[in-house]
Amino acid sequence: MRRLILVRHGQSLANAGGVTMAHADIPLTELGHRQAATVAERLPPAPSELLSSPFVRALDTSRPYAERLGRSALPVPELQELDALDPALIAGLTGEQRRPIAEAYWADADPQRRMGTQAETFQEFAARVRRFRERRMPTLGHEAVAFGHGIWISMLVWQLLGFGTRDSNDMRAFRRFQLGLPMDNTAVYCFDEVHDGRWLPQVGEPAGGAPAPRNMAS
Repeated sequence: MRRLILVRHGQSLANAGGVTMAHADIPLTELGHRQAATVAERLPPAPSELLSSPFVRALDTSRPYAERLGRSALPVPELQELDALDPALIAGLTGEQRRPIAEAYWADADPQRRMGTQAETFQEFAARVRRFRERRMPTLGHEAVAFGHGIWISMLVWQLLGFGTRDSNDMRAFRRFQLGLPMDNTAVYCFDEVHDGRWLPQVGEPAGGAPAPRNMAS
C-alpha cells in the first residue's frame, strides 16, 4: 500500500486579510512560519518524494521539513492554487473587499468563465488536478509528501469520490463540499492506495498555534 501525504500551507497574508498581491507571491505570516515548523515535526522521516506547489506560501511551508531532511522540495505546477481571479481585477483590495468578487464568481458557477487574462477557468483547474491524479500519483513511492493548497486538496478528494466538474450544478456542489471540508492551515491529508489505483483520503489535525481562518480559496 502506498501513501501520499498532502499538507496545506501555513497561514498566508491573504488568509489574514492582507492587501491583494500576485497570487503566486503571497507570503506566510509569522504564525504561518511557526505552523510550518510545527508540522515539519509530524511528517515522515524519509519520504519517497518531496513535492510542492510553486507558489511562495507552499514552498515556504515546505522549507522547515526540507531542511530537516537535507533536501529541497520539487516545485510541481499541477499542485498550484486555483487562479480564479486575475490579480489586476483585485489589486490593492483587502480580504473584505475581495470577498464579494469571489462570492459572485462562485454564485455564477460557470465552469468556463475566465475572470481576466491571467486567470484560469474552473474546468482548467479541475483538469490540472486530474492530470496529477492520473499521471503523477501512479508513479509515487510510499509516503510521498506534497505541500499545497486547501482548494486543490478538496478537488482531489472530490474527484476520488467520483464527482464531476462538468457543469454549473457540479461547480456549485463542489463549492459546498469544499467549504465544509476541514482545511485549517497546515491541515494534513493522507491518501492511501487501497486497490488498483483507488485512493482513500483521511484527514489529519491542523498544526501550530491558533487556528487560521478557513479561507480555502487562498
